[in-house]
Amino acid sequence: MRIEVEEATTAAPEVAFATATDIARWPQFITGIDSVEILTTGPVAVGTRFRETRLMHGRTATEEMTVKELEAPRLFVLSALSHGTHFRAEHRFEPDGDGTRMTVLFEGRPMTLLARLLTPLALLVIGSVRREIAADLAGLAREAERRSR
Repeated sequence: MRIEVEEATTAAPEVAFATATDIARWPQFITGIDSVEILTTGPVAVGTRFRETRLMHGRTATEEMTVKELEAPRLFVLSALSHGTHFRAEHRFEPDGDGTRMTVLFEGRPMTLLARLLTPLALLVIGSVRREIAADLAGLAREAERRSR
């Protein structure tokens, strides 16, 4: 599974990136996220781990994620292992005129036999996952623009 979603914001890349990596505050501006629990100490950095809880497909889902890459103000990458599948979410921030083009590349790679067997079912939810990512990016854009004022 591979999904790519883009969103433009009038905020500068530095502001968009800072907003996106303000993980503890995601529930305040990303409506799909119910809560975030930071599991490590210190500022967000490579190795930061957290639990995100959100409503997915009508059910509450909690996933533990890890920051794998962090290159301010242009890139951060999250990864998670869930139900035998390795998920990777790459967030890019590129200058776009006076603002920023934000792109999320979300990939899921089955790691277990059961996950491989269930891959056709995952293809049925791609549309709803794409809508979730788009809604997350829209919330991020609104908050970055609010912080730019």
